[in-house]
Order: sequence, then C-alpha cells, then structure tokens
Amino acid sequence: MSTNGSDFIVVANRLPVDLERMEDGTQRWKHSPGGLVTALEPFLRSRSGAWVGWPGVADAEVEEFEEEGLRLYPVSLSAAEVRDYYEGFSNATLWPLYHDVVAPPVFDRSWWESYVKVNRRFADACASIAAKGATVWVQDYQLQLVPQLLREQRPDLRIGFFLHIPFPPVELFMQLPWRTEIIRGLLGADLVGFHRPGGAQNFLWLARRLVGLEPSRGAVGVRTRPGVVQVGDRTVRVGAFPISIDAAGLDAIARSRETQARAKQIREDLGNPKRIMLGVDRLDYTKGIDVRLHALHELLAEDRITAEDTVMVQLATPSRERVEHYKQMRGEIEQVVGRINGEFARVGHPAVHYLHQSVDRRELCAFMSAADVMIVTPVRDGMNLVCKEYVACRYDLGGALVLSEFAGAASELTSAFLVNPHDLDGVKNSLYAALTVDPAEGRRRMRALRRQVLTHDVDRWARSFLEALGSASPN
Repeated sequence: MSTNGSDFIVVANRLPVDLERMEDGTQRWKHSPGGLVTALEPFLRSRSGAWVGWPGVADAEVEEFEEEGLRLYPVSLSAAEVRDYYEGFSNATLWPLYHDVVAPPVFDRSWWESYVKVNRRFADACASIAAKGATVWVQDYQLQLVPQLLREQRPDLRIGFFLHIPFPPVELFMQLPWRTEIIRGLLGADLVGFHRPGGAQNFLWLARRLVGLEPSRGAVGVRTRPGVVQVGDRTVRVGAFPISIDAAGLDAIARSRETQARAKQIREDLGNPKRIMLGVDRLDYTKGIDVRLHALHELLAEDRITAEDTVMVQLATPSRERVEHYKQMRGEIEQVVGRINGEFARVGHPAVHYLHQSVDRRELCAFMSAADVMIVTPVRDGMNLVCKEYVACRYDLGGALVLSEFAGAASELTSAFLVNPHDLDGVKNSLYAALTVDPAEGRRRMRALRRQVLTHDVDRWARSFLEALGSASPN
C-alpha cells in the first residue's frame, strides 16, 4: 500500500483524456471534456486526487502521468478484452438488458470471464494507489464488480458507486446468469447511487432476494430497510442522485457574441427556414432517432408542415461502430432520412440534414441556440443530458423541448412537451404543438425549465453524492 497515495480517486472505464495514435506512429493525449470531468476536477485537485481508467486504445502500455494537476493511472486492455469485456459484456449484454431489452442481450460466458478479469485489474490498480482511508468513487455499468473486489483488498476505504444508465426492472435483471455476482459486487460499496428512486428500489429488492436467500455464501444477516442494506456488520446506503450538467458554463457560451453569430450563420446555411428542429444523440438504438424521423415523415405527408418552412437537423455522434446492432441501425436510419428527402426535399433544400459526426461544445451550443424545437425521444435513458444542455443554452427563453417520458430527466423537466416514444401519433402531435406553440406559452415553459436546470447543476449532483458518502458510517 502506498503511504503517500491519493485521498480521492475516481475509477471509470475511460480516463478524462484519450490516447490517440497518429499516422506517423507517434501518440498524443487528447482532452475529452465531459460533465463528469468538469464536476469532479475541483474535488480531485483539492484532495490529491487521481483518476483510474482505460486510455481508449487497445494494448497501450502507458505509465501513470499528471495532466493539468490530475494524477492519471491508465489501465491497459488487450484487443481481446476490448472485444469481450467492453464491446461484449458491457455493451452487448448489460447495456441492452439495463435499457429494458430494447435489443436482445447476449449472455456469453467468455465475455463474463473477461468482465471479471478486467474489473479485478481496475480494483488492483485502485488498491495500489489509494491512501489509507481514502474515498473512492467508482463509475458506471462497466465496473460493477469493482466495489467488492476493492473492499476485499482495502477494507479501510470509503467506496461509492454511481450508475449512469437506468437500473432495470427486477424481472429483466433476473435474466442475467451472473445476477447475484453483480449485486454482490455493488454491495461492496458504502453508497450505491442511481438516477431515479425506481432504480434504487429495484436494487434494494434484488439485494434482499438474491443475497439474502443465500446465507451459506457469506451473506448471513442480510436485511434491508428503506435506503439501506445491512450486510453482516456493514451498512450499505442506497439512493437516487439525478445527474446534471455545467449549466452556468453552457449559459455563458450561448450568450457569447461568437455563438450567436454562429447560430445566425447556421440558420442562413439552412436557407433561413421558419422553423428548425434539432436532434442530438449518440447513434444508439435506445435514443429513438427513428421515432422522430417517422413522426416528421407523417407530418410532412399530412401537409401539416412543409419542407420549405420547417427543416430538421439530426446530429448523430458515431458510437460503437464495430458492434453489429449499431451498424444495422445506422443503415436503417440513413435509409429513412433518404426516404424523407426523396419524397419532400427540393434541390438545395433537404427536409432532413443528417450529420454522422461529432461536434464540439461551442458548435453544439450554436446549433441549440439556432433550433426552435429540440427533440429528445429515447425509448429508455438513465437521465439524458442533451435536453438539459438545450435548456441551458436558451437564455433568450426561446425554443421548445419535446422530451420522452422514459428519459430520467422527464421527472425534472415537467414543463417540456412530454411524449411516449412508442405512441407515434402522440409524438407527432406534440411535435406539431411545439412547432406552433404561442410565444408567451413557450417562454413560460422555458423559464420553468431553466429554473430547474440552472439550480440543479452537475456541481450540486457531485456534492450531494459525496456528502452522502462522507456521512456513511465507516465500515
């Protein structure tokens, strides 16, 4: 154990910087600014903080290093582990299972073995660098075994875990052959956090059902009460901590002269239509991109809107390009876009502008500032931060938000136009209502949305979780 180790450690699948291999064979680090990094940097800097994660490239052997005051500890993955632990168990087993089985999960024993092996490697790395009594915050579904594996080595640590995606209904989770091992892994933490109270309740039930019924495997005396699981002489707290964004930062970017000029340019590039609809999503089958495209197609076919005065921009960030489901879905979405443009576009004036590429934060802010309606229609989402980003960018109180009821954010953003993405007529009619909303009504809705988003920001989320973890009984 290191005597001068880190007092506060974040453990995540990825580092806050990505390793890039250049064509000439050299390597460089590229900063990947995300809400999590933004939220946790102050804590990391003030507490001799460290971040444990994969650098994003297979078979990269990289020594620990410091980046802008943060101590970074890379965990290497082989190409086979990227395939089996990451693309396999994490994203073809857990991801669909936790998103209400939107796609069928694959239960492969070799993937599970790789998941166990990699989780142990992350736990070992953390155990070796943590100071005595340090606080460790483990992030997300790729690392659900780390809390228990780490506790076995370092019972002195205070361990928190937060799940950034939905936690599934009990009946779906029970399909997982390794269901008990996952629950045991999470019970190694002092505090287990979810976005929504329903996820916490599901976990509490499973802890009682799966671990409580197996006392012979070392879980004697497991019992639960609201928000707490008693595991032997250890108390594990369970709660909901809805994540958010750097709202003030986005608000400031949106107000800048450069962003406003770029937003105006975007409208001009689109032919200065009367109304612009915007979708911004990672290209993923949970995001409901097809739902909004079908709704748009029907609105155009019914002549309720025309391609001359209403255009849609869909930014689809590349995602998991090597996973078969994603390849197939990309083809299907591009086919629908082609159909809409084939039927309703004019030369030089597409009805849908589809961009399969990433855009930086400032460019995204400009698109959001330019858009009259933001469409967020996931069939299942832990939170969905894009809708909050749109609200943060609308300091002018313009714009309207169409939001799926099945995004975690829907319980907070109740002044949005809420829709059931499985109800195409409902989506279509709400989209039309958002496009034609009375300006005064639109401002009233956006004012309420902004009050929520600007008050409950990512810093508040991080502080609430870490304060709850800090007040957990030392085990």
